[in-house]
Amino acid sequence: MGEYVLPHELAGEEQRLALMSALLDPIECAHIARLGVRPGSRCLELGCGNGSIARALAERVAPTGHVVASDIDLRYVADLQIPCVEFRHINVLQDAIEEGYYDLVVARALLHHLMPAGNALERMVKALKPGGALLSVEPDMLPCTATEPDSMRAFWQGWLKWSVETGIDYFIGRKIPAWLDSLGLENIAGEGHTAHFNGGSDWATYWIQSIRELGSSLLKSGYVTGKMIEEFYARYQDPHYWSSVITFTATWGRRPA
Repeated sequence: MGEYVLPHELAGEEQRLALMSALLDPIECAHIARLGVRPGSRCLELGCGNGSIARALAERVAPTGHVVASDIDLRYVADLQIPCVEFRHINVLQDAIEEGYYDLVVARALLHHLMPAGNALERMVKALKPGGALLSVEPDMLPCTATEPDSMRAFWQGWLKWSVETGIDYFIGRKIPAWLDSLGLENIAGEGHTAHFNGGSDWATYWIQSIRELGSSLLKSGYVTGKMIEEFYARYQDPHYWSSVITFTATWGRRPA
């Protein structure tokens, strides 16, 4: 597993994670509800971040269920005490994970940072008990390749070139269904959520925070210039600029009973 390009120690990362939770938790929780998580269920969350999904899972499995919420850096959940939740350090590519044990294994915005991601997904599948469900939420940045105007499309093309060199797969969302099929899961399905937003909105703020954290790396790559970043900031603060950048693709399936 390579070094995470948005590690928790970066200034502003806690706020960025909180904003991501506000934007994406309702969508993810709706999928979790449809997958039948109920009192007594055993759940594993990989990449728990600030613990918002762990808390939502705990409310569903209480009082007799159990949630293992894991991350490679637990600083944002270190002081949390949530009934039914165990916080655990897990590197999904290396550390021990119970096999054939969980009713639900879930991860959001994790696999696109991992190499090889397929190995991580295979370990997630092995952790499922027969009949258990897997839920993966990952990005597909196809929308940014068609954004307007040309100058903003060039900015995102530079971002994508940088991401390839950094070892991030921002198109991984579309690959998950076929991978789950190859791993023997059943009832596989998926859908994407693509936000259309304007400057000054929560989504725009999320991207501004991300670019501020990654700006020096982008400039160092040579694929993005200071002028391009300045235009990005101006447009993403303009309430009359509208755009669509990313699709978060939720994919799910079940291990055969």
